[in-house]
Amino acid sequence: MINGSMLRDAVISAAITIANRKREVDELNVYPVPDGDTGTNMSMTIGNSVAELKRLDDKAPVSEVASTAASAFLRGARGNSGVILSLIFRGFSKGLSGCTEAGCENFADALQFGVEAAYKAVMKPVEGTILTVVKAAAQKAREISAETNDEVTFWQEICTEAEAVLAKTTEMLPQLKKAGVVDAGGKGLCIIFRAMTDVFAGGAIAEPTEAPAPQENQSDSFRTAVSEYDDDITFTYCTEFMLEKDDNCPDVFMLRAYLETIGDCVVVVDDEKIIKVHVHTDNPGKALQKGLEFGHFINDPRPKIENMRIQHENKVKDARAAEEGLTPAEPEKEFGFVAVAAGHGLEAMFTDLGADVVVKGGQTMNPSTDDILRAILKTPASTVFVLPNNKNIIMAAEQAVKLTDRKVCVLQTRTIPQGIAAMLAFDDTRSLNENRIDMTKAFEKVSTGLITFAARDSEFEGHQIKEGEILALDNGKLSFTERDINKATYKLVKKLAKGDVSYVTLIHGADVPEENAEELQKFIQSKLSDKIEVMLVNGGQPVYYYIISVE
Repeated sequence: MINGSMLRDAVISAAITIANRKREVDELNVYPVPDGDTGTNMSMTIGNSVAELKRLDDKAPVSEVASTAASAFLRGARGNSGVILSLIFRGFSKGLSGCTEAGCENFADALQFGVEAAYKAVMKPVEGTILTVVKAAAQKAREISAETNDEVTFWQEICTEAEAVLAKTTEMLPQLKKAGVVDAGGKGLCIIFRAMTDVFAGGAIAEPTEAPAPQENQSDSFRTAVSEYDDDITFTYCTEFMLEKDDNCPDVFMLRAYLETIGDCVVVVDDEKIIKVHVHTDNPGKALQKGLEFGHFINDPRPKIENMRIQHENKVKDARAAEEGLTPAEPEKEFGFVAVAAGHGLEAMFTDLGADVVVKGGQTMNPSTDDILRAILKTPASTVFVLPNNKNIIMAAEQAVKLTDRKVCVLQTRTIPQGIAAMLAFDDTRSLNENRIDMTKAFEKVSTGLITFAARDSEFEGHQIKEGEILALDNGKLSFTERDINKATYKLVKKLAKGDVSYVTLIHGADVPEENAEELQKFIQSKLSDKIEVMLVNGGQPVYYYIISVE
């Protein structure tokens, strides 16, 4: 029989092993776009349980170990692969409930519960993935449990079967076959099961090959979207003001150019009579003084100067206080919003649209279920809409719903433009269901283009792709490759802006200089119909040079 300390040590060893081999799993990803790689997500998911498992006494029953691990897995789940892994181990918790020690039949039940939970969570299960591997493992477990009471033999047979089925995944999915690799999620699961089996067979806990990354949700290593923002604060004061233009107002471009020399995150909106200014700077007085050369301040709204470092410190304190007991905010309104975004401009945009909490994350930075849960609980509303804005975050958001008694609606937004469209469609005079329908209809009408780079050499969807090439994605599908960012952006806009289109919005990322983006905006505007307005937004997002929204 396997007791609690054996199961505890097995899970800890598995967490260390997958952390040691996460790059090996990451490299199996055939999709060339930078993303939240499978090995990393699985490692962070299981790694979230290590500190809590180490606190358990050697005499803890297997039921307590399984329950502790499952809870930590769920809260730390990142990306689709992490969520599926957490659901598999939730099956362990269910199958080992009430057990002081566990035998083959208990683990067979546990694996079957895990399979059922994982398949239910995936809207359109695809064979040739981690789901196929764990299903085969569960079927083998049922067969072996009827033949042997030796737990080591039982787990060795399960691992052998899982690894054999993993090898077959290459033939199950065309993209795996073209790349000549096995499924990354299935590989990660096989590594985890094999590491656990080694401990059950009497082996020692694996040794880490590198210093472990800080784990989230532990009181001694607090890391959230708030704390991760520390390094982004370059200048101290967020300065905003509005000017009514003087009759002899100089070229407003000169104001923007000056502000760029004393700060960042510069936004200067110029219309016929009003200039609206936003800048982060250490010299707000200089910004205000320069503004007086172009016009005079208006009283509504008045100029605003806020110390972002003090604001940030207060947010960290509040987040730490909330973390200690996950204390929910008291509802002060009927509806609230949680959005996932990365980049100072995008975060500010969602806040301006009414988001109560913006979880920092997205492509390559998949927030955990617990990150999203905490954001939901911090939202002072009876009903909370969650906008994941990335297909690899939707499942984690849906798992967070199960951890709160608050009414939560996860909208299936897969891109930033979809999230923006959904929020713009919200009407506080309508019911939850009416808004859910209206917001879904709104975001489904939005076409999204993405300009990014190839993270690895790949053959994908008929394209031979070299690492570093510019990739153009049309609503999530690879459209073409290019060597020039501007050419790729223009070609993709032309492709998306067909038919009845009124607006094209270019959201430029952190790696695109403002002046380059402005030149591209003007060029694209000159090439499109006069009926189409091309707008430019400084999103500051990583990974994507441009996010293109077409409506």
